[in-house]
Amino acid sequence: MSLILYGHLFSSYTQKVLVALYENATPFEFRSIGPDTPEYTAEWLRRWPLRKFPLLVDDGKDIAETSIIIEYLQLEHPGPVRLIPDDPRHALEVRFLDRFFDLHVMSPVQHAVGAALTGDATKRQDGLAVATELLERAYAWLEGTLRGKTWAAGDSFSMADCAAAPALFYADWTHPIAQTYPVLRAYRARLLGRPAFARAVDDARWFRVNFPLGAPDRD
Repeated sequence: MSLILYGHLFSSYTQKVLVALYENATPFEFRSIGPDTPEYTAEWLRRWPLRKFPLLVDDGKDIAETSIIIEYLQLEHPGPVRLIPDDPRHALEVRFLDRFFDLHVMSPVQHAVGAALTGDATKRQDGLAVATELLERAYAWLEGTLRGKTWAAGDSFSMADCAAAPALFYADWTHPIAQTYPVLRAYRARLLGRPAFARAVDDARWFRVNFPLGAPDRD
């Protein structure tokens, strides 16, 4: 098997790439990073000492960073679902929204999670407060931007949705999306109903007890 993905099933960025792989039924081997698989961890660190996952390996070639991995897959292992549009202007919109979900939704979640992991109650509270403020801004913007759309960039599922699915999944756990954002709430529900993301969510259910902010009993 030529494609190997190093990552963790509960990792949002690993899920982002898994969704892209599942959408096109792309064959690959998954190697989970963790204390039970020291050999995979050692190989991952040797290949990518910056200690970020996921990492895709294609016949010995290392590809890092989720958006680049998804673009690479479309170039080298294309499938029926085109996650980056051929039209350059539409592709630019997809890339922008992909970055928006990573930087303005997932990053605040990671800030809150990181603060909670310190074990310091004050840092936990402060981290959550910062995340709440940033996520509220993102939710408000998305509510208007997504109006009238099925998926993030229009009628077709794209790389932007691969980013949005895990980002909004964990964001709603961190700072629940209020009823005042019905468009955004409906979009998150559609993402959860997408078979590729539903599979990623189900595969990671075992790890919910480890979510430092407390995983809600839903989704």
